[in-house]
Amino acid sequence: MRAVIQCVRKADVSVNGGEPRDIGPGIVILLGVKDTDTLDIVPKLAEKCANLRVFPDEEGKLNKSAVDLGYSALVVSNFTLYGDTKKGKRPSYITAAKPPLSIDAYELFLAEMEKQGLKEVKHGEFGADMLVNIANDGPVTIVIDTDQW
Repeated sequence: MRAVIQCVRKADVSVNGGEPRDIGPGIVILLGVKDTDTLDIVPKLAEKCANLRVFPDEEGKLNKSAVDLGYSALVVSNFTLYGDTKKGKRPSYITAAKPPLSIDAYELFLAEMEKQGLKEVKHGEFGADMLVNIANDGPVTIVIDTDQW
């Protein structure tokens, strides 16, 4: 699995043109599932994402997590994280997981994120038309790839 984590001041996702699901300070996670992934890695990935020390402490050092600060998370499925452009200009998504694995992994990730002690976890919907808006004060972006653990 691959997770791209972005620290945000606020963010929202509109699903199929509906009302935005918004969060205040926290993290946005774009989650991609690879065709060779298994569900047993999901709890560890959720714990890592929620507890990453990517927010400044009182001394300005990145030493606080979203959990430490009582922040929220917004999670959006993103199969394009496994886009491969090695052969040309058009990406191939052949390594991206297909349903049901991708849906099961996404739903399990959401459930595991709920267990982490965040203020709230909001999310998009797998396969929906989603518009994501992010506002931050200078991005901190982290990529976690479970193939590189």
